[in-house]
Amino acid sequence: MKNILILAGLALFMVSCGSKKAAPVASKQANETTKAVALTPELEAGKSLYENNCAKCHKLFEPKKFTKEEWTPILVKMGKKAKLDETQMASITNYIDSQL
Repeated sequence: MKNILILAGLALFMVSCGSKKAAPVASKQANETTKAVALTPELEAGKSLYENNCAKCHKLFEPKKFTKEEWTPILVKMGKKAKLDETQMASITNYIDSQL
């Protein structure tokens, strides 16, 4: 009888610990999904430009891989190589900034 109570206590402990860890992950995923869905038409255009122009030469990096300060020189350098105009670069920059 004592062993059953110990096993039941351990099972309850393990279940309660597991559910506490899962809640923040689900909440974080929901926030990221909401942010990704909430793109304006201007940001969608920037995303499209980023995906279609940048992927021609190299793999795409997730916007959160770098900080805003790190992205600035990268975008300037790559914009020149891709021969993008100021409007296109502003659109891509706005998209990247919105994802940080």
